[in-house]
Amino acid sequence: MEIVLWAIGGIVFVLALINGIGFYKYRREIMKLDANYIIEFIKRNAENGNVSLSINYNNEKWAEVNEKIPQPLASTVKIMVAIEFAQQAADGRIDPKKMVSLQELDLYYVPRTDGGAHEAWLAQFKKANIDYVPLSEIAKGMIAFSSNANTDYLIQVLGLEKINRVAESLEITNHEPIYPMVSSLFIPSSLMTEMNLSKKETLHELKQMAMNDYRNRAIAIHKNLLSKPLIPREKQKLIKVLNMKFQKVWSDRLTRSTTETYASIMKKLNSKEFFNKNVYDYLDPIMEQLMGKPENSDWLQHAGQKGGSTAFVITMAMYATDKEGNQTELAFFANELSLIEQTKLSRVLNEFQLRFLRDSEFRELIRSEFSHL
Repeated sequence: MEIVLWAIGGIVFVLALINGIGFYKYRREIMKLDANYIIEFIKRNAENGNVSLSINYNNEKWAEVNEKIPQPLASTVKIMVAIEFAQQAADGRIDPKKMVSLQELDLYYVPRTDGGAHEAWLAQFKKANIDYVPLSEIAKGMIAFSSNANTDYLIQVLGLEKINRVAESLEITNHEPIYPMVSSLFIPSSLMTEMNLSKKETLHELKQMAMNDYRNRAIAIHKNLLSKPLIPREKQKLIKVLNMKFQKVWSDRLTRSTTETYASIMKKLNSKEFFNKNVYDYLDPIMEQLMGKPENSDWLQHAGQKGGSTAFVITMAMYATDKEGNQTELAFFANELSLIEQTKLSRVLNEFQLRFLRDSEFRELIRSEFSHL
């Protein structure tokens, strides 16, 4: 869920020019960063509660920082949709081989609101002149490319109530209800039209709105799209409304959970024992697409991950078992980020994971640095 990434690059470039920092100097600073930046970031921000970390290593709780504080999940929440997809496929309630027209996904696609994720996913099919794909391919695109359109389409296919029962089946309690991602983007513009409000009045109304009312509005818009699809002009109106103030409200109201909860979910995916084998047969190809690369399969038995971001949030949950049998589950959530912090964390998060998985000295450093937080 990367609604504002299309805007970030331009904003950072302008800020660099205005502040006289110099774009290339800024870029050099970013490029020099390594995994230790995340350690320092967590230490600096642990007290304000806006960063959380949970790491399990070989069934040991290796590091915990603010692990019980709920944070916005961004696209990491799509793991729950993937799990429900796999369960329904295993039970025969959906046919993962059913062919779906790519045009059906247009209903849930709003240009320039997902960092180019959906267009990037579509590009491979357009190049091959493919107009229909299996339902399973839509689920893969939701995870690997983080397509929000694919996510809302799957919400329609699977059923939102069933998706929201996944938390119960996973035996977790600290997880807010999921609601349609794309449809929630239309709440500001629908309020402006419905109540004849200015942008300022709409922003105030949004901030005062109860979370349950907000979710119900998103669900109502989602259902309405089926009978009254939005035309391109209406989607363009949405983009014009979503300035950074509205995007901040949207980001703050994303479904929340804790790193403790997501580390426990990762353990269930890593163990290959919690679900029936049939469920993993459908889930692993969706969650573990990174295993298709030799540089991963050479040293890992299996691994899966999903991350997410807005201009203010970055999240990631992953699991891995290497060929020596070492098991890792890791969840990292950060909120209230500046643009520069968001950029820096995005730059080094993958290296942080790899260092933990492959470097025993780095693992011990993490345990030492976070043992007192």
